[in-house]
Amino acid sequence: MPLTIRQAVKEDVQHLCHLMKELSGHEISQEEMNNRLEFIEDSPFDSLYVCEENGIILGLLGFRIRENLEEVSKYGEISVIVVDSNARRKGVGRSLMSYAEKLAFEKGCIGTWLVSGFGREEQAHQFYKELGYEITGYRFVKRF
Repeated sequence: MPLTIRQAVKEDVQHLCHLMKELSGHEISQEEMNNRLEFIEDSPFDSLYVCEENGIILGLLGFRIRENLEEVSKYGEISVIVVDSNARRKGVGRSLMSYAEKLAFEKGCIGTWLVSGFGREEQAHQFYKELGYEITGYRFVKRF
């Protein structure tokens, strides 16, 4: 059976918690994940999708529309992408990236972008470069 991508729903929360832990290395409670799903439901810009095979969730994609202030345009932001460690190198990540690009195109965006975190950057950066992404800058953060 081929991979399918659909919007995440509350029944997926346990799997979403697992995938978010794989991404961040930190536990996330089901209550926290439910809060995130509610936030996304209320947002006109944010979406959350799962990739599954035979009903088993293998990956997660967070997608956001970013409006540019420096020009009249929009980008599709891949705000979260994670593939279950047991399902890597099976096309899940490529399917999710392709899906994000399709969403961005359909919504009139001029491209897609993402911020890559630390942890598996060597593999992740190579993966993004193979898909045609280039490093264009750095993100600076100041927490309060």
